[in-house]
Amino acid sequence: MRFLVVLLLIYTSFANASDYQLGSGDSIAITVYNEPDLTTKVRINKSGKITFPFLNELHVHGLTTKQLALKIKKGLLGDYLINPQVSVSIVEYRPFFIHGQVKMPGGYPFQDDLTLDKAIAIAGGLAARASKTQWKITRVVNGKTVLLNADVATLILPDDIIEIEQSFF
Repeated sequence: MRFLVVLLLIYTSFANASDYQLGSGDSIAITVYNEPDLTTKVRINKSGKITFPFLNELHVHGLTTKQLALKIKKGLLGDYLINPQVSVSIVEYRPFFIHGQVKMPGGYPFQDDLTLDKAIAIAGGLAARASKTQWKITRVVNGKTVLLNADVATLILPDDIIEIEQSFF
């Protein structure tokens, strides 16, 4: 039952792409309509911050793209622009990691609708001695690290660490 609750929390927290929370390693594009000097692409640094003209350093970790657009709009409003129209989009998601019994372990850029079977394919497929069922995912949910048993249909999120165990038979 506890596992089901964790899965529901994970699903509901990522069910909508607009609910995606920005984090270190994400690359984003910020566009301010009719202001080419304020349009930029930037990668979120390890401390969860970006630098933006006129606003200096902004803490963006944990914000959605809509929340960040509103934060930038409020910062530019009045002193710099009368009615700034700001949009934020994700250019490249932070990676997920896969190790253990796959042909090419490592970190790979996250993609929308990524499931464990697709992640294994990205990593070159299962190695000869890989278990067909012993797959685990380490994930941070609401600030806590959880270990999940996974199957081919399990949804993969950015920052997930996938472990493909070795088969004993």
